[in-house]
Amino acid sequence: MVYVQQLWLQNFRNYSEANLSISPGQILVVGDNGQGKSNLLEAIGYLGTAKSFRGIPADALIKQDCDNAIIRAEVSHTGRDLLVEVEISRTHQNKIFVNKQKISPLRNLIGMIPTTIFGPDDLDLVKNGPSVRRAYLDDLLVQLHPKNIQLRADLEQVLKQRNALLKQARGRLTDDIAVTLEVWNDKFHHLSHQWGKARQKIVNDINSFAADSYMELAGVPSPLKLIYDPEWLEHGLLEVLKLQEKDELRRGTSLVGPHRDEITITLSGLPARTHASQGEQRTIALSLRIAGHELLKETHNTNPLLLLDDVFSELDMKRAKRLLKLLVADQTFISTAIAPEETSEGTQIYINKGQIL
Repeated sequence: MVYVQQLWLQNFRNYSEANLSISPGQILVVGDNGQGKSNLLEAIGYLGTAKSFRGIPADALIKQDCDNAIIRAEVSHTGRDLLVEVEISRTHQNKIFVNKQKISPLRNLIGMIPTTIFGPDDLDLVKNGPSVRRAYLDDLLVQLHPKNIQLRADLEQVLKQRNALLKQARGRLTDDIAVTLEVWNDKFHHLSHQWGKARQKIVNDINSFAADSYMELAGVPSPLKLIYDPEWLEHGLLEVLKLQEKDELRRGTSLVGPHRDEITITLSGLPARTHASQGEQRTIALSLRIAGHELLKETHNTNPLLLLDDVFSELDMKRAKRLLKLLVADQTFISTAIAPEETSEGTQIYINKGQIL
């Protein structure tokens, strides 16, 4: 069982001061647009992910004309009480403490508090380019298994170093560049293989949940599938890097690897990005988030904290009801301008100009 018991905010977004005691169950955060509903969910989401779920830089989370922002929360996690304290600063490194113990680096917080977040930009999972789908898989991987945090960081660092070398080469493969490039190629190959296999496994796991979720939400049996099968993973990255060497030297960047992979989504065997309707695409995105939620629940043996940010504005009554039926959590935060009938049993919190009423 995972839920927030107490939340304190100071100088976070449009909140000067906020203090909120919270019970398990459904919490409806209601208010007009621009009052701070999503900001409240953003603060709670930061506790589980160490970043803004809206992709906002850390210093933008600090209230205007202030030097730092504080998020402090008492969280119950499977019977254990956690005191999570976050300081986001303009002038020095951000800090996170759990039960007074500093978390360093900050990414090590990820996975400590399982959290599933639904947002209005989730449609980008289907409509936008592959980077959004890669981030969806990779963020889920690090929440599922803490070991993946370091693997992801190592892969990003090796890629950064390899790109710096390719840029330094300026299109010429000297003996020195060739020797160093071989070293980075070996490291890049080894880490990429591990990450690619992890992606393949999680795609298989997601497919088992996403198809059922889509059918439940849409009410019609339209097969939903994720496909991840990069050529380099089948043939070996070293071989593909050798074939791409001239182009990579000429362009000064790595042209193949996990950072370039596509994850294709199909609905009834057709690419969802180009063939699915807007309504179908939104249902697909919801199904993928539900699948991630189920995987987290299965891995951690507890229901993740659930945040639904302005999701109901895009759904009809039937799909909203089905979504809430599919999502099981010990604590669910729902931000909305108008409370839907399906949430009438929840605790309601009203937000006005950064004030919790």
